Amino acid sequence: MSLQLGAIVDALGGELHGDAALSIERLAPLQNAQPDALSFLSHPKYQQELAASKAACVIVSPAMREAAAARGAFILTPDPYFYFARLTQLWKAHHARPEVDRIHPSAVIHAEAQVDATARIGALCVVERGARIGAGTVLKSRVTVSEDCAIGERCLLHPGVVIGADGFGLAPHEGRWIKIEQLGAVRIGNDVEIGANTCIDRGALDDTVIDDGVKLDNLIQIGHNVRVGKNTAMAGCVGVAGSATIGANCTFGGGAIVLGHLTVADGVHVSAATVVTRSIHKAGQYTGMFPIDDNASWEKNAATLKQLHSLRERLKALEKAPSKK
Repeated sequence: MSLQLGAIVDALGGELHGDAALSIERLAPLQNAQPDALSFLSHPKYQQELAASKAACVIVSPAMREAAAARGAFILTPDPYFYFARLTQLWKAHHARPEVDRIHPSAVIHAEAQVDATARIGALCVVERGARIGAGTVLKSRVTVSEDCAIGERCLLHPGVVIGADGFGLAPHEGRWIKIEQLGAVRIGNDVEIGANTCIDRGALDDTVIDDGVKLDNLIQIGHNVRVGKNTAMAGCVGVAGSATIGANCTFGGGAIVLGHLTVADGVHVSAATVVTRSIHKAGQYTGMFPIDDNASWEKNAATLKQLHSLRERLKALEKAPSKK
């Protein structure tokens, strides 16, 4: 099912330079695109790939107008990556298969759960007593929404997501662990996307809260009583320990960790594999990684690093000592 360039521009805007009747059969990256494909250039450093691309048409910014014109047809737009994102949505809608059952026959939904008439529940999902699923929300296969947890409107939960499992609350007593019952729930806002096998624990007393527009990748762990602010995005394998508060419009690279009871301000960007060990009160980019090296060099550097405190104390003592003339 092809789309003509003219139809794409009519739907999404942009300035077309080329044949509006040209049919597009697929979307493809620049380096792999064939003459039936539409591609995009999001960064000038890929200009050489633009010149070599066989794509029928390329989405570019005004800065790439001349380079694109020398190659062939193009669509001009201020933000090619944003345009491409909207194009993928248009393409998926155009190629969508007919909907089958709104609620899969294998799904288990408690009689006291509330599922909006426009929500879709996939195979083997479980929606427990008192849970609420908002309008237009989609649960893919094997999603579990535990008791009393609430999911807002237009959310997308990918396979294997678990919402509202017990948080890790245990009290030590005489050499053994006593379970602290988790009495809160999970509240998820609107337009949230949660990746496969991500787990969001219910609160111990208050609720765990995921605000509007949050995007979580696969295999993320959100501990009990965490709060994640609007439009924050986390890449795969991020872990946020209990009672941490994450601000709005933050990003976390893959494998980043936030320790419990910390606060991260709005607009903080944490690099991959960074461990946040203290609260961050100012927006900006934060990184805490020990560079990779061959093992022998790494061991020497690590041994030196362990001596920094004693070297610091010796330096302070030298600074305080009276000078000899």
